[in-house]
Amino acid sequence: MPVSLTPAAVDRARQYIAQQPGGTGLRFGVRKNGCSGFAYVIDVAASAGQGDTVVEADGVPVFIDAASLPHVDGTEIDFVRRGLNQEFVFRNPQATGECGCGESFTTRDDLPA
Repeated sequence: MPVSLTPAAVDRARQYIAQQPGGTGLRFGVRKNGCSGFAYVIDVAASAGQGDTVVEADGVPVFIDAASLPHVDGTEIDFVRRGLNQEFVFRNPQATGECGCGESFTTRDDLPA
């Protein structure tokens, strides 16, 4: 499976989607950003885009664009609370390094940019 969600991430995703009119699932991917190269992008999606891979986790559709898929293949998405902070956390087997602040990551050189 290209992407999986922990039970905590599924619960948070359902809440997140319910807050957005027309939301049907999560859009998950990457964009070029930060000091290491890529940053994760997670948002509510209304529908699948052309070329998207759609994965379902406990009834939550996750839409992944074709350009992002090689960089996130195998990622586990979790949702954690630490004190007053809460956030999605990504365990990505494709990541080969992260910047010091944890906001961006790199992948193997043979993956498309």
